Amino acid sequence: MKVKHLNLTVTDVPAARDFLETYFGMTCKTSKGDGFAVMLDDDGFILTLMKGREVYYPKTFHVGFPQENEDQVNKINQHLKEGGFDVKPPQHLHAYTFYVKAPGEFTVEVLC
Repeated sequence: MKVKHLNLTVTDVPAARDFLETYFGMTCKTSKGDGFAVMLDDDGFILTLMKGREVYYPKTFHVGFPQENEDQVNKINQHLKEGGFDVKPPQHLHAYTFYVKAPGEFTVEVLC
């Protein structure tokens, strides 16, 4: 059995949607105004975004986007920097990884 769906409550659905489309290749299947969007990846994973006024995730909560290799991690890191995001360079920790705060108030990890 695989987990194939996750719902995130976010403060800004359009900004979170644009972020996921621009930097992680997700596609919006449907949306309802500024309050709801259904995002899909190439493997059929369904990520729904729902608007909330106050969003509080635990400090260590994050959504991960594993990559094939370090070059891909570096490319995404650079793309995010060019887009104005405050990202530190990837490091060798539990994996080759970095974190970024996404629009909508959730954290994303990019790793290989």
